[in-house]
Amino acid sequence: MSMSKDQYLALYRQMLEIRRTEEALAKSHQAGLIHGACHTYVGEEAIATGVCAHLMHKDAVFSTHRGHGHALAKGVPPRELVAELFGRATGVSRGRGGSMHLFSPEVGMMGTSGIVGPCILQATGAGYSSKLLNNGTVGVAFFGDGASNNGAFHEGLNLAAIWDLPVIFVCENNMYATEVAFSYATRNTEVAERAQTYGMAACAVDGNDVLAVYQAAEEAVSRARAGKGPTLIEGKTYRTRAHAEGMRDAGYRTAEEVEVWKKRDPISNYRDKLLQMGAASEADFEQIEADVKALVDEAVEFAKNSPYPDPATASQYIYSQ
Repeated sequence: MSMSKDQYLALYRQMLEIRRTEEALAKSHQAGLIHGACHTYVGEEAIATGVCAHLMHKDAVFSTHRGHGHALAKGVPPRELVAELFGRATGVSRGRGGSMHLFSPEVGMMGTSGIVGPCILQATGAGYSSKLLNNGTVGVAFFGDGASNNGAFHEGLNLAAIWDLPVIFVCENNMYATEVAFSYATRNTEVAERAQTYGMAACAVDGNDVLAVYQAAEEAVSRARAGKGPTLIEGKTYRTRAHAEGMRDAGYRTAEEVEVWKKRDPISNYRDKLLQMGAASEADFEQIEADVKALVDEAVEFAKNSPYPDPATASQYIYSQ
C-alpha cells in the first residue's frame, strides 16, 4: 500500500484522538460527571478510523451504543462529544442524548442507538435514498457481532443486495455481546461468510490493523460509489474495557484473554510499524501526542464549563404524530 507520510500519520492521529477521548470519558464517569451510560471504544479504534477515512460529510453513518469512536472519526469535535456525555447544552445532541444518542447531520453522523440492529436497516435506507437521488453517497452501518444474529441483519443485507444499494456493513466482531460469548450464541462465528447467502461481496480483516481496515474500506466504498452494490466487512477486534463503565469485567472472560488482546493494541502496534517502515519518527509521535492531549484537555474543560439545557427548552427538538 502506497501512502504519504501525512496519510499514515493522519490514521495514527485519529486513533489516538479516539483513545485519549475515551480515557478522559472513563475518568469523567468515575468522577460522576457523566450521569448515564458510557460504553467506550477502547481497543477498536482501527475500525472506525480505517473506514471513515474514505467517507465524506455527506455520506451517512449509523452506529450503536458504542459509537463514540465512529462519531469522532466521522468529524464530530471532541468538545461536542464530551459535552454531550456531560449532558450540557453545547453537546452534539444539545445535551439531550447522552452516550448512546449522538446525532450530527452536519458531518453525516446520523445517529447512534442502544437498540441492537436498527442501524443496519437505517444504513440500507440511506443507500436507497442515495440510489434514488443518484448523488454518489454511501450509507454505512457499524454494528457488533451480536447484531448479526438479529433479524435486521438478514433484512438489511438481503434488501441491499437485491437492489445493489451503495451500503457498507461493518461488523465489529469483538467476540462478546455484552457478556455473552459469540461462540455460544452462534454455530458459525465467521460473520463475513454469511454474505454468500445474499450474493454480496465480503471480507474478514484484522480489525486491530488500521491499514488492513483502510484497504478493505477503500475497495468497499469504491464499489458502492461505482454502483456495484454493498459490501460486508468483518473486523475481528476486542474491547479491552468493560462493556460499559461501572460494569463488572470478570466471569465471562479471563484476565489472561484481555492481556493477550492488549498486546495486539491497534495504536501501539501501528506506531511500531511506522517506525520500522521509516514512515515516521519519534518526534512525529511526540508532537501528535501533545496535540491530542491539548485537544482532549480543552474538550473536557469546555464541557465542564458549559451550561445544562434550560428547562424552558424541554419542548424543543421534539415532535409528535
